[in-house]
Amino acid sequence: MEGAGPLFQMEGISKSYGGVRALQDASLSIRAGTIHAILGENGAGKSTLIKVMAGVVSPDQGQMMLGGNPVQFASPAAAMEAGIACVVQELSLIPELSVADNVVISNPPQRFGLIDRTAQRRIAEQSLLRAGAGDVHPMALVKDLPLSRRQMVEIAKALTRKPRILILDEATSALTASDVSKVFEVLKRLRSEGLALLYISHRMNEIAELADECTVFRNGRNVASFPAGTKSDGEVVQLMIGREYQNVYPEKPTAQADAKPLLEVQNLSWANRLHDISFGVKPGEILGLGGLDGQGQRELLLALFGVLRGLEGEVKIEGKATKLDSPASARKKNVGMALIPEDRKTEGLMLPMSVRDNLSFASLDMLTVRGIVDKTKEAQSIDEMVKLLAIKTGALDSPVSSLSGGNQQKVVIAKWLMRHPRIILLNDPTRGIDVGTKQEIYLLMRRLADQGAAIVFYSTDYAELIGCCDRVLVMYNGAVETELLGDEITEHALISSALHIRPKENQPRERVSR
Repeated sequence: MEGAGPLFQMEGISKSYGGVRALQDASLSIRAGTIHAILGENGAGKSTLIKVMAGVVSPDQGQMMLGGNPVQFASPAAAMEAGIACVVQELSLIPELSVADNVVISNPPQRFGLIDRTAQRRIAEQSLLRAGAGDVHPMALVKDLPLSRRQMVEIAKALTRKPRILILDEATSALTASDVSKVFEVLKRLRSEGLALLYISHRMNEIAELADECTVFRNGRNVASFPAGTKSDGEVVQLMIGREYQNVYPEKPTAQADAKPLLEVQNLSWANRLHDISFGVKPGEILGLGGLDGQGQRELLLALFGVLRGLEGEVKIEGKATKLDSPASARKKNVGMALIPEDRKTEGLMLPMSVRDNLSFASLDMLTVRGIVDKTKEAQSIDEMVKLLAIKTGALDSPVSSLSGGNQQKVVIAKWLMRHPRIILLNDPTRGIDVGTKQEIYLLMRRLADQGAAIVFYSTDYAELIGCCDRVLVMYNGAVETELLGDEITEHALISSALHIRPKENQPRERVSR
């Protein structure tokens, strides 16, 4: 498709929400048969750009062209009719319906005025196979699928609409490594079939592997467009954040050998998902959880936070056996535990409620005197958190859903930091947020550890485990496969352990509570 004219163009697009300008004189040009990457920090205007293209919002000014003809989309249905489909980070699936119901929901096959269930299942199977998710049963309920498989169903749903332009907004952020590989194969095949793909991701390695062209947005404007591979990662990030960027993780302190564990886990098992797990975490230490996705890392964090029932084994806080049978018991002052959940939209925030209410919700018991919230104390605590995490919000009374993804994640973290926790459990906290916000979270984690917190950090990003953690426990099939310390934490060691490959010279040492 080299030399072909653009399939889609936008010129001079602007959009404001109240006094906040989300897009300002933005332009974009996409060619058929290419993968065009959109890069930028959270709040740079990427989400609004997608909403304009998809007919979710109307621009205040500017023009769009599709196939050389002016277009305006009054609704998402109009954009889909024109051949524009979206796969977004916040899933649009209906959990109570089957996979097949969700995949064909916009245009179900009919026979004699009723939904043709046989045809529906056949269409769903074809779409799932095309999306690289042939192992997902079309009659399974979406609510019974893990997050990574739901994302694959979302991609299948978009492909059912036979789009000319496919928009993918952080579409791989919830996927396992094997799923990502499958999606890449699908996207490359779609490109060869002549589709135009608009790809938004904060993972620079994905951009390097997939993209043909790149456009960087900052503060609602497109600041640069260039062929993929013509700029270094550092140059791209500098364009995104508008200042020089150094991809450096916080310096790790020297381990204190004589420190006693704040949190100890001994022989922890649950159902058929966790098996005989033992470890300890000292104050000031960041302990990483590695391994392929779905090996028990999330269940371990939920178990520690008192969510799971029927646990076997023992948990000790400062050497004392402690029963953690509910999140309320984990939050108690003598424990002081906080869990930053995996999915901020469904598990971390109440989207229709205000930024203020979301920030204070987890700490109401600490802000209440005789059943009445101390508004002065609440305001002081919220102001402290907004400044600490540099949360960008127009007004605290605005719905938290109005914030960018990165600022929503900051609200989730701030909500729990208001309780001043001693033990912090982090479940993939940087998923789907920009590089600038990621670096802020890395710095915050180390600062909290330096102040005496014990941190357990699960990440699907090997670079984060290498850069942030003092130790890493690599999990495999619900058990700790390997413990890596200091300089042993390398990408090769992490991957080998995750794949259950253990050279004799790299056998895991006997683990003891540390």
